[in-house]
Amino acid sequence: MKIGYFADGPWSHRALELISEASNLQVVFIVPRYDTQDPILKDWADKLNIPYIPKKNVNTPEFLSIMRGFAPDLLVSMSFNQILKKEIIEFAPKKFINCHAGALPFYRGRNPLNWVLINGESKFGITVHYVDEGIDTGDIIKQKTFPITLMDNYQTLLSTAVTECANVLLCALLNIASTKINRVKQENIHPIGSYFGVRTIGDELIDFDWTQKRLFDFVRGISKPGPCARFFVGDQQYAMELVELIPDAPKYIATTGEVVGRSSTGVVVKVGDSTLFVTGISKVINEKLTEVHVPKFKIGTRFKRLGIS
Repeated sequence: MKIGYFADGPWSHRALELISEASNLQVVFIVPRYDTQDPILKDWADKLNIPYIPKKNVNTPEFLSIMRGFAPDLLVSMSFNQILKKEIIEFAPKKFINCHAGALPFYRGRNPLNWVLINGESKFGITVHYVDEGIDTGDIIKQKTFPITLMDNYQTLLSTAVTECANVLLCALLNIASTKINRVKQENIHPIGSYFGVRTIGDELIDFDWTQKRLFDFVRGISKPGPCARFFVGDQQYAMELVELIPDAPKYIATTGEVVGRSSTGVVVKVGDSTLFVTGISKVINEKLTEVHVPKFKIGTRFKRLGIS
């Protein structure tokens, strides 16, 4: 089965490695994201002796004509970022498929690994589905879920997803090649599902009225390589990088965002329902994070969502 590969990033590298080892699968060209033009994908194109085709708009008649010369049976998207129109979606006989790090129909859209942690989920999914003109709404070909523990953060989920996206995609490709497909319509799982937009500047700011668990999930959900959760002491901005839940912490009403305890390993901060132990922070200087260190704030110090004079 001949494949046109539209891709970017580590997820796509591992998947390409697995595809290249399958005797009945052949990638015939690679299209990288136009804005980044992943150099590792360029190396793979050279290794496989196939064209590497950066295109600003893959929906043009010119690009469709280029593809026609390769006669791909299937088109595959792995972290590709262009909006695909009907002509390219239906170009190949076996259509266009995508691998998404979310258990569709839930966690459609952007940044699903951030959001699944922020929402305190106990598992996350990887789905291979047909591309249609909606956003992550096409029929499901293959889906698998993986556990999330309290020790997980954005980095650990990314590591799992890089490996498992490749494995799930390969399984889906082999099923398609052998015509052993069990298509599942997403509306048969849930009529609405859920959708998440791109995270933007300001979304990283902590609200100390949140509950202990919600704030804990927020911190690990946007930890490195994300922007990290942010707060201010006076006009100085900090990134909250490491936090711990406090077992059986008492629930009580008091001023949220205030340091109410301290030790050699961190500070206790009052949050909406209880308290949270903060063990690692870094200063934000010129929008860059400095080295992570143990916070040493005095009891009574106020953490704020925005800077104050």
